[in-house]
Amino acid sequence: MIQSKSDKIFSAIVYVILTIIGLTIILPFLNLLATSLSDPIAVSNGTVSFFPKRFTISAYRFVIENKQFWNGFKTTVFVTVIGTILSMIVTTLTAYPLSLPKFRGRKYILIIFIIVMLFNGGLIPNYLLISQLGLRNNRWALILPSLISTYNMLLIKNYFETLPESLYESAKIDGASEFKIFLNITLPLSLPTLATIALFYAVGFWNAYFNGILYISSPEKMPLQTYLQTLLNMSHIPAHELSPEVAESLSTESIRAATIFSATIPILILYPFLQKYFVKGLVLGSDK
Repeated sequence: MIQSKSDKIFSAIVYVILTIIGLTIILPFLNLLATSLSDPIAVSNGTVSFFPKRFTISAYRFVIENKQFWNGFKTTVFVTVIGTILSMIVTTLTAYPLSLPKFRGRKYILIIFIIVMLFNGGLIPNYLLISQLGLRNNRWALILPSLISTYNMLLIKNYFETLPESLYESAKIDGASEFKIFLNITLPLSLPTLATIALFYAVGFWNAYFNGILYISSPEKMPLQTYLQTLLNMSHIPAHELSPEVAESLSTESIRAATIFSATIPILILYPFLQKYFVKGLVLGSDK
């Protein structure tokens, strides 16, 4: 296809803008990696940019030896895996009946969901609720308050509504129940959207830190992101957390960079596996 001069100019401008946006995302990440692999003197002097200066892995030795990091990592993996699975179950089971035109009262139920999405109860009522349920200092307090997102539910509901009604009618003629239709027809046809929403939930649970501050008091139950937030607020790393060998060859900035980078890698690994579903799922789930 032959492009006009104006189309070529427009395409060039788009490429330049996308390149700039890409660099603003990639360059801070490269700086973080370079800081975690650089000599503490170079880091302290502020001479590290996007490539390591006097390469060293001392900061990563600290991460490997740090029990608090691994405790937080295990808690976050538990919360992310269990939370994502439960959230997908609850969200799809909510979205399916609300996508059926014959479901009585669905408009009023949707209005309630939207009101709750726009106006939540507030921090203190949520804290009192979790406390009265006996969930303080419990890992389930990191999962249950975020179990369903109205926005994600609406995306799935909108996609369910695009499926042909003839499929449901044929299944009902064959004697299939609503749950069987949901399980064997609706879900298999919705994999791109479901994979996208599952990624949204997984990233949300992995990156959540504020609930850990509110509800978790035991260090061994603290999620990884809450530990990172605590680490970033420290002016220096406590001496009891460092082995003598490591303490001589690292800086606080290097430890922070290595810990943040290590915490980021697992969730980034998910993207290549879900990338083919990501854009397709967003488009299919947002066309209404």
